[in-house]
Amino acid sequence: MRFEMFKTDDIVTYGINGVCKIVGIEEKELLGVKRDYYVLKPVTNDKSTYFVPVDNSNTTSKMRKLLTEDEINNILDCADNEKLQWISNERERKECYKKIVGEANHTELIKMIKSITCEKKRREKQGKKLFASDEKFLRDAEKILCDEFEYVLNLSEKEVLAYIFKRVGKATEE
Repeated sequence: MRFEMFKTDDIVTYGINGVCKIVGIEEKELLGVKRDYYVLKPVTNDKSTYFVPVDNSNTTSKMRKLLTEDEINNILDCADNEKLQWISNERERKECYKKIVGEANHTELIKMIKSITCEKKRREKQGKKLFASDEKFLRDAEKILCDEFEYVLNLSEKEVLAYIFKRVGKATEE
């Protein structure tokens, strides 16, 4: 039984793995069970391949069609005045950020980036560095957004980050 939501040659995002092209749908047998798999190739690294079971909602829920340029701009406009409050408890902050990165909700990712960037600037003024876990969450969030935004807007990663911060206002300059 086929549960396909996507087809060969679709361009999708696949969670933190970024923008991928579906190069095929193949039947594979693993541990004696035959299943159909989406075969994904990252557009920036054709040496990697991801096999995503077509009938597994946990993995296919991480796949979605790319946003359009208008949708990206709308998200940035909506995120302009929003900021995620800094969570001082490190354990709670990690749980919150892990959930945001896992869900890959663009608005929440932008709010998280703004929050971490503000905290990073605040700590730098005190001669301190950001916690390594916060730096990693910042990089992960930027990667998720940048991969898709680069592809759709035809910009470099540096240009995408500048574009995001220009569109979301001065919240990162506090």
